[in-house]
Amino acid sequence: MIDIGQRIRQLRMKNDLTLEELASRTELTKGFLSQLERNLTSPSLQTLDDIASALGVTMSRFFAADQEEQVVFTAEDEFVDEQDDYTIHWIIPNAQNNRMEPVLTEIHANCRSRTIEPHKGEEFGYVLQGRVWLVSDSNPAGILVRKGESFYMKGNENYWLDNRTEKEAAVIWVSTPPSF
Repeated sequence: MIDIGQRIRQLRMKNDLTLEELASRTELTKGFLSQLERNLTSPSLQTLDDIASALGVTMSRFFAADQEEQVVFTAEDEFVDEQDDYTIHWIIPNAQNNRMEPVLTEIHANCRSRTIEPHKGEEFGYVLQGRVWLVSDSNPAGILVRKGESFYMKGNENYWLDNRTEKEAAVIWVSTPPSF
């Protein structure tokens, strides 16, 4: 069973609110809220609904058990986008909502990845298989990056990866902020 007082306090702290600020938002007294948080009194359903609204949650969310954040992902979690020249594996679901977005990019023989346009972020890549040339506006010849090597760069110009070999290449590519 949920500890209502503890849940109110948890949500209040998560929203970085003082008891006084929550009291102002709910038109309740600071003392009453303090008693609620210490389970010395119980709120009516209407009062609890007002508190939940002030804390930015619905009643169902207020009573929902917090789900543990997923930290390990399996092949069942990934989404695969196959293109003619490359295949992108989104290995972390909904990573576009995070600060960084890791993908596994497979670049087919004698093909290239998609072009990443200039953005205010950074890129990191690690070559798992094969070799690729990191090509950019400022370096159209490209820089060779072999299996076991990595690259790290600002996203201030167009760039892409060329696979100039007869074998497939695979690169873990991490963008921040997400751009894929």
